[in-house]
Amino acid sequence: MSPPRLTGALRSFSTVSKKEDFSEQLYDLKAKRLKRQELFAREGLTWQKIVHFCTEHQDKSQQQAASQELKSLLLAAKQMVGSELGQTVVESAAVFLFETFHNKDHVGTEETRAIKHMFGPFPSSAAEASCASVGRLVALLGDSRVEDFIQSQRSRRNLDRSAAFGRNIAFSHDGYTLDPLEGLPFSGIQEESASLDFINFFNNQKSGKKGINEEATSSTGSPLTPGDGSILRTEVDKYLCGGNMMSSNPEELCTSLFEMLASHRSNDELQNELFELLGPEGLDMISTLLQRRVAIVDSLLRIQPDRTVYPSDLSLKVSAEATKPTYGCQVTIQSEQEKQMLKMYRREEKKERKRFKGGDEGDSTDALLTFDPREMRAQREQALLTARYEPVLSRDRVYERIRYPNVYDNLAEATKTAAFVGGARMLLPEGIRRENCKMYEEVEIPPNEPTPVGFEEKPVYISELDEIGQLVFKGMKRLNRIQSIVFETAYNTNENLLICAPTGAGKTNIAMLTVLHEIRQHLQPGGVIKKDEFKIVYVAPMKALAAEMTNYFGKRLEPLGITVKELTGDMQLTKGEILRTQMLVTTPEKWDVVTRKSVGDVALSQIVRLLILDEVHLLHEDRGPVLESLVARTIRQVESTQSMIRILGLSATLPNYLDVATFLHVNPYIGLFFFDGRFRPVPLGQTFVGIKTNNKIQQIHDMEEVCYDKVLEQVKAGHQVMVFVHARNATVRTAMGLIEMAKNRGEICFFQPDQGSDYGQCEKQIQRSRNKQMKEMFPEGFGIHHAGMLRSDRSLMESMFSRGHLKVLVCTATLAWGVNLPAHAVIIKGTQIYDAKRGAVVDLGILDVMQIFGRAGRPQFDKYGEGTIITTHDKLSHYLTLLTQQNAIESRFLDSLADNLNAEIALGTVTNVEEAVKWLSYTYLYVRMRANPLAYGINHRASQMDPALELYRKDLVVESGRKLDKARMIRFDERTGYFASTDLGRTASHFYIKYNTIETFNEHFNSQRTEADILSIVSKAEEFEQLKVREEEMEELEQMLCNYCKLPAAGGVENGYGKVNILLQTYIGRGEVDSFSLISDLSYVAQNAARIVRALFEIALRKRWPAMTHRLLTLCKVIDKRLWGFAHPLRQFPNLSPVVLNRLEEKKLTVDKLKEMRKDDIGHMLHHVNIGLTVKQCVHQIPSISMEATIQPITRTVLRVRLIVTPDFRWNDQHVFHPVFLLSPQPVAADGRPSLSLVLPEVSSC
Repeated sequence: MSPPRLTGALRSFSTVSKKEDFSEQLYDLKAKRLKRQELFAREGLTWQKIVHFCTEHQDKSQQQAASQELKSLLLAAKQMVGSELGQTVVESAAVFLFETFHNKDHVGTEETRAIKHMFGPFPSSAAEASCASVGRLVALLGDSRVEDFIQSQRSRRNLDRSAAFGRNIAFSHDGYTLDPLEGLPFSGIQEESASLDFINFFNNQKSGKKGINEEATSSTGSPLTPGDGSILRTEVDKYLCGGNMMSSNPEELCTSLFEMLASHRSNDELQNELFELLGPEGLDMISTLLQRRVAIVDSLLRIQPDRTVYPSDLSLKVSAEATKPTYGCQVTIQSEQEKQMLKMYRREEKKERKRFKGGDEGDSTDALLTFDPREMRAQREQALLTARYEPVLSRDRVYERIRYPNVYDNLAEATKTAAFVGGARMLLPEGIRRENCKMYEEVEIPPNEPTPVGFEEKPVYISELDEIGQLVFKGMKRLNRIQSIVFETAYNTNENLLICAPTGAGKTNIAMLTVLHEIRQHLQPGGVIKKDEFKIVYVAPMKALAAEMTNYFGKRLEPLGITVKELTGDMQLTKGEILRTQMLVTTPEKWDVVTRKSVGDVALSQIVRLLILDEVHLLHEDRGPVLESLVARTIRQVESTQSMIRILGLSATLPNYLDVATFLHVNPYIGLFFFDGRFRPVPLGQTFVGIKTNNKIQQIHDMEEVCYDKVLEQVKAGHQVMVFVHARNATVRTAMGLIEMAKNRGEICFFQPDQGSDYGQCEKQIQRSRNKQMKEMFPEGFGIHHAGMLRSDRSLMESMFSRGHLKVLVCTATLAWGVNLPAHAVIIKGTQIYDAKRGAVVDLGILDVMQIFGRAGRPQFDKYGEGTIITTHDKLSHYLTLLTQQNAIESRFLDSLADNLNAEIALGTVTNVEEAVKWLSYTYLYVRMRANPLAYGINHRASQMDPALELYRKDLVVESGRKLDKARMIRFDERTGYFASTDLGRTASHFYIKYNTIETFNEHFNSQRTEADILSIVSKAEEFEQLKVREEEMEELEQMLCNYCKLPAAGGVENGYGKVNILLQTYIGRGEVDSFSLISDLSYVAQNAARIVRALFEIALRKRWPAMTHRLLTLCKVIDKRLWGFAHPLRQFPNLSPVVLNRLEEKKLTVDKLKEMRKDDIGHMLHHVNIGLTVKQCVHQIPSISMEATIQPITRTVLRVRLIVTPDFRWNDQHVFHPVFLLSPQPVAADGRPSLSLVLPEVSSC
């Protein structure tokens, strides 16, 4: 007989587990899903099948014609759907167009409707072009052949999908093999079939055993009612019939309930346990069971003959080998033969023991000392027997968490309940609504109820603050609840802080409290602030957020005379500006570069007194290692210099906040503040929608449908909605699509703005704009917003939305980061976004999602906000898990360990292996390696033997040291363990160059390289490694290679480094790019290439290669100004047309010649009379100087040279490319012109 199914917990204590065959290939759910998706994607008609069908069995000329038509069809499809969603979507659209037009000769009404239904508004020229291309293809291949091909593909798809799910599943009836028993002294006894079925057990006991009833009557004095035993089964059946606990069967539930009723717990304790098991639907059943508890238990316990309860005696426990094992149940069924067999086995065992021990039966304890496998198994099963009366999901088995005074974590409290098994949440939040239909699955999490105000909580009023606090918080009445809780620690102590709170909870003002505390430390008695004694650094994760924070802190701190400046890649500051600034708002990478330099900016980093890190939960993202490096460097500086630098970490809610607090050196009893979603100023309801289809085009169509339904639902309720998309041109397409759907369904009236008093004035403002789409959408109540629009247009859209004239604003994520513009509801349409850093389409980051959701709910008007994310079905669980904070954040520091170690060695803070091991202990990597060693490749034994992981850290350091030494970035003596930095390593550290890129430089870079070779070397840098060539980009790259590349591009369009080279030359030549992915790649290449070339310049300078240094300096300027060195200088001026510039180059009119010519002459030469004046003005803006020199002998060997320098141009800040040095010496000639005097020794030539 096959044994019953066991849980893993029970099976681990016994030998009844199935032997696993590890040679079999393991399939996880994710792999199966991917395989299934690929299978579905190959079903039916695909682009690859169409290409193969059109080109097979054709001669060369026909193949070329077919390929040309297919390209035209793809181009038309791209015009309809855009290129930002990737090539797969474009190909799916082309398949749809092929199917639509294969038997049509023109674009009719029906076809137009079908295309509009699938893609939304589309250019009619694209439809006509696609129809013509398909028509020519069909003519080339033959009507009947194409029709047969399409029909065969359709029938194959239907055939594959017709089989019912589960028809071909093979069920296995294999049993588990139990250990055989050896040498029994009897044979021939046939085993009767036994059942663990509760029903049979109960019925047999009730009907067939009179002796039992007599025994029960004699012992109790009164007969037991038959109903006392059956009441349990009756109540269970009634409970299950109500549709509760669908996964349980009656026997299992009866067994569990009997076990609980027979335990020693009181009725009150048992009531709680039963309520957790049965839920609110089982209240009546719980009441009945507890009232008749004694009778139910007695009626079942007195049924003895067919039941064996094992005694605690281990010798008897061993004899249980002869019976069926107890699989964690209360009842073991035995036949008469089995009982006889058990008695015989006991007698034989006693005889054997007496013979073995010399007749002393009483000395049974000695037998227990032998390591008999059967006895060890008996002990394990005895432990199982003891544990079986304890509930599996007992509260007592959860370790008690330490309670911290300022942690308000509802989730941690919930982990103590039965809803969690092994730390994994088994039940979704209370009040959740799930909807599963053919098109999508939807999970709706309702808004949290706010936490009731605690007895000790008191709001902090601004009027109670000191004068500085009142000046800064002017206009505010009081601090909000979170700020009031944190106030005392932030405003009056120097403690490091970690604040975990939901987006929009007011963390910025907590940062302001710590800033004010620091300012008060430097306040003199007369009210004077000593501004040169401190610096405050605010590290924001994005440039857009840095600009917003600079604006906010600048306005607030203005009354105190505190200067706030932005220091990012876009906003460089001079040394003087930095010295005059008290608060710097910067990005992690920029501040890392500043603190890496041991000279120059060292004074700046040493007077920092407060470091504010925003969005600390980014530790698990790609930029996490930078944050780890910053914090480790800062804390080591505090310890080595004994200076006071306070660290404030601001974060969204995250599960392992204690690890992050340890990393930031925060005292969890004082400085750790955790606020869950209940503290959000406007509670947030979250909706997750997963679109089920795998067809890309159908996916987009379904997303549009769901998005429209969600938008309409909100607008009907009188709310405004923001729809976030991930590309600039997608804003227009989505808005037009929603307007089209509203018109088709006759629901456009819900979106149209109310004609209020100021509506006419607003409409006039809109009509003045040059943005055509914006003017078209405004009357329908729709607006668009993205970074590519003019600043004035963006401000206008923000103003119209805040006034209520726009019901729906379709925008990109820049609106969530840069502008504080809330709405009642926000919708994220699609989660696929192109990332140039990775060179691929990736999932939208959790930081962006949280920032966008933070815009949901207007504090003054809404009781709650609503955030909806529409994604594909396979990503639904990913975003659910991320947004309910169930994944601990891990470290990514190992990926960039070599680069960060090099930076510390270059800085001088790490000089040997021992110091490097110590430095690693300050990182978040070290905290997580100790908490979760397996995730970092450390086996359990190693972590037990070396709890501080000293040996593992040493291995990591030595390995990185060897790599850096091989690349000549450091010198590493393994015998002594000392590190020494080299020029190459220092350059790599200062310019943020990766270790692999330096290896490439070592291999290819020398003093004889030309400009083309330099660009080729730069293109091979690791920073560009992820940029791959896609098939759909090849044609455009070919055009760019022909039109804009002045130097040969090594690698061509087929290789990744060739693509980088072409993009870089296109950027310099100011070429136009159409493809969305190429625009992103071009921007990424431009940002990084300038930095890498500057690093090469520094390397050439250190190696003393003068010709190469000059070549690289010129190339730096070429990339910076986007102008080739041999191009005409006037190309810097945007007000001159390309035609005029080309004519200037053709006529070889240099700047000097143009200066001498009159404007009319210039106009005639360029065949454009009016342009002469403009060219003349531009020429006079190019820096040039005239010099007069006088030479005066002082002695026989010394000459005095006086230079009088006169500027011969009109200054313009934008155009300073022309290679002329400007001198501004202190001495001035009599006529006011600058003069320079030099005393030179006379050199005589022999």
